[in-house]
Amino acid sequence: MEKAIGRSRTPRSRGLLGVLAVAIALVALGVCTASASAWWKPPAKPTWYWQLQGTINTTRAVEIYDTDYEETTKKQVTTLHEKGRHVICYVDVGGAENYRSDYGQFEKLDKEGIEIIGKGIEGWEEEAWINIRELKYVEPIMKARFETCASKGFDAVEIDEDEAQLNETGLKEPITPAQQLTYNKWLAETIHSLGMAAFQKNDGPQTKEQVSLFDGVVAEQCNEPGVGEPYVCSNYVPYVEAGKPVLEAEYKLTKAKFCSADEKLGFMGVRFNVALNGKTFEPCP
Repeated sequence: MEKAIGRSRTPRSRGLLGVLAVAIALVALGVCTASASAWWKPPAKPTWYWQLQGTINTTRAVEIYDTDYEETTKKQVTTLHEKGRHVICYVDVGGAENYRSDYGQFEKLDKEGIEIIGKGIEGWEEEAWINIRELKYVEPIMKARFETCASKGFDAVEIDEDEAQLNETGLKEPITPAQQLTYNKWLAETIHSLGMAAFQKNDGPQTKEQVSLFDGVVAEQCNEPGVGEPYVCSNYVPYVEAGKPVLEAEYKLTKAKFCSADEKLGFMGVRFNVALNGKTFEPCP
């Protein structure tokens, strides 16, 4: 479930055998890809639709859908592809959600004395921050999630909760900006290795360091007064300058209060409801 406010390791050398192994695995999973190193490059200004809960409305006249990695079926992704849509896979990479099928892996690690689960994420009682410093434990879980996206035929992944350094995580030591960048770099590299595009999520202050890693960004509420410096819209302009899309979502503001600003910046603005259940979809003209 989405949040109203947003919230690596150095990439491993793969070599030819590693690339071939990934490609063979993807074929075995039923994923069509010409090369494990090739992925979809999204256009600079695509129309888009975001739904993470409820039966997906597949009738939206947009270029891109953004849907949940567990809730969305392979058949639904195929249906959207047949309609000419590209589909982004929503994955939470910074939180342990107690309704996910792999939540027990986080609990098990915590019970073994490894600091993995932090405090609950404000406003979302079913989710808690995870310790992204424990890379050898967190990476396999996240890679398995991305492999699920690939097996269903998703074209891209939107990572969420990729800005723990801006939040109170409840961990013994706070996550530093450098640690977050290391993790995010690994995330982007891993997603790309599976043949999918990668989208940054919020984390505005570190956009300049990440624009070369990702293929676009999903930004929330950057036009809303009082949200805070990390969510200022100007933070995401480097993506526009690089010819990559900024998919901007607002929840409280009416279109009259943000569409013109988004259009001037080259963002693709849409008003949704916080639940992202398909009940509100008001794209800027």
